Amino acid sequence: MPQRTRVADRLTKQSAEQLVTMAGAVITGLTNNPAFPAPTVDLKSLQAAADDLKAALAAQPHGGAAATAGKNNKLEALIVLLRKLKHYVEDNCGNDPAVLLSSGFQTAAATTRSNSPLASPSILGVGFGNSTELVLKVTPIARAKCYEVRAAAVGAGNVPGPWQAGGLFTSSQSMRVAGLAPGTTYALQVRAVGSTGYSGWSNPVSRMCVVKTNFGDRQLNSMVGLTK
Repeated sequence: MPQRTRVADRLTKQSAEQLVTMAGAVITGLTNNPAFPAPTVDLKSLQAAADDLKAALAAQPHGGAAATAGKNNKLEALIVLLRKLKHYVEDNCGNDPAVLLSSGFQTAAATTRSNSPLASPSILGVGFGNSTELVLKVTPIARAKCYEVRAAAVGAGNVPGPWQAGGLFTSSQSMRVAGLAPGTTYALQVRAVGSTGYSGWSNPVSRMCVVKTNFGDRQLNSMVGLTK
């Protein structure tokens, strides 16, 4: 029987500051994550608990014993919420480490392996798929289990709007980001996902999503930096 993929159980060994950071990563990872559509803890409640602990940390240096007790209560409250989400992620990740990592938690295996960070990928090209798709190609990264894409519509002043999840992909050579609006320019970023966590995000590349027409081979080769 294969070993079950688990979240690293280090909640009680983390500092308050580390738990606040962990909560932020989990909120980012679970927001609009199709692998985890119904978190057992409301993410707004998790954010509120993290903010409460952060405020308690700020008040502690000058608040004496009462402030310390208040901080400890806020710390325990955050741990309770994170532990509930830990079990939810373990039960719904399909025993897939890459899916588990997409939640913002770390795998238990990551604590026993090399902690050297993954290199950040570079986007080699962005081509056209169907009318609502852009297809990315990136540099392959050693020890990457998959690649995560995010996209943001570029607005006035060439400023990207809110980032949206674009999906997880096992191939670095063809990542189809779907559900885009034709005629809209998107900023795109990719990061590698491995057993030790995430790489940094790649430098953004912008590309307009177009209505698909038959341009033959030139369309298929119209990649950023690769156009023939």
